[in-house]
Amino acid sequence: MPLILFNKPFQVLCQFSGEAGRATLADYLSIPNIYPAGRLDADSEGLMLLTDDGMLQHRIAHPDHKEAKTYLVQVDGVLDAATLARLQAPLDLGDFTTKPCRAVQIAAPDWLWPRQPPIRTRQDKPTSWIAITLQEGKNRQVRRMTAAVGVPTLRLVRSSIGPFSLATHPLMPGEHVIVPAYV
Repeated sequence: MPLILFNKPFQVLCQFSGEAGRATLADYLSIPNIYPAGRLDADSEGLMLLTDDGMLQHRIAHPDHKEAKTYLVQVDGVLDAATLARLQAPLDLGDFTTKPCRAVQIAAPDWLWPRQPPIRTRQDKPTSWIAITLQEGKNRQVRRMTAAVGVPTLRLVRSSIGPFSLATHPLMPGEHVIVPAYV
């Protein structure tokens, strides 16, 4: 089976089984016998990969295979070089220490769709954008990292996984495309 690239909307659960009053993958994808290769929190948006091939699913999702994942993160506050350096270095989050990562300040992505509902805005508090690329992906890791360095996450969008990117496969939230599987 080819690989399915899906742009997960905000507040959609990364599962096919229902939960009362909550949107799931089944509300957007009717392809039988596919499963997510990795997850995104309901509060996060962006690229997901799905397949019916268990070996491929494992290869994509398992941290031993080190598929880089890039997240575009809007944070509450202004970034400085010291904050970016702290994000890039191993960061003790209490129950684990992150691996080094790539974190760079970016301009607000002009191709990014508006989030529904929009994030809160405050006239007196600026926001910044960061592109964070991880080789791991623990539960709520990016949100925990930005909070630990004093710039809480307001919006989190996964833009790429390995060789697949929303830049090369532009999808609006809820859209998907089938691509040939990779080895």
